[in-house]
Amino acid sequence: MTALSGGLRIEPMHWSRLDRSFFSGNDVLMLARQLLGMKLQTCIDGRITAGIITETEAYAGESDMASHAYGGRRTKRTETMYLQGGHAYIYLCYGIHSLFNIVTSQPGIPHAVLVRGIIPIEGIRVMQERIGREPDLVRDGAGPGKVARLLGLNCSHNGTDMVEDRQIWIERSDFFLSESIIRATPRIGVDYAGEDAFLPYRFAADHREALKEIKMAGLV
Repeated sequence: MTALSGGLRIEPMHWSRLDRSFFSGNDVLMLARQLLGMKLQTCIDGRITAGIITETEAYAGESDMASHAYGGRRTKRTETMYLQGGHAYIYLCYGIHSLFNIVTSQPGIPHAVLVRGIIPIEGIRVMQERIGREPDLVRDGAGPGKVARLLGLNCSHNGTDMVEDRQIWIERSDFFLSESIIRATPRIGVDYAGEDAFLPYRFAADHREALKEIKMAGLV
């Protein structure tokens, strides 16, 4: 398969599941950026859903004032962040929204990437059941709580090994989103993090333009 920038597709697309080596890298910013354009897939209760990742935020462990693990904080919740890269870190925000993160780096180094946005491409009818209406491909995957809801994820999936398990995993292909539609900005909702709130650790593709490229590639 070859899918060029802008979605020019030449051959049928082949997806391969990410292995441990991808998640074990120490550069959480690079991993957060590389995840854009990859496919986040779930199989919950035997039902497949998937979306192309369009927005991420990097959290750089104990030195990052925006991270749950800042200063070496180890609690029942944050212990998941200290696992080997490739595990899912899912927590409840405001007592309502489940937020899906990917643990990266080596055991004992609590780096993580929050997935803030996807474009749904598989299991649309299943997603429709979950939100009670037909999904808007641009809007309904924009926001981390929406991502988890569409994909059927909640805190019961916290700690899932995305390399070995069959409930949550990530795949890549030669498809990628154009650099021209991606920007790096400060993270959202981390005003408490002092000067670290201004770090450009958020990577986001324009959702409308991303959907155009995904359609051109025949993914939806």
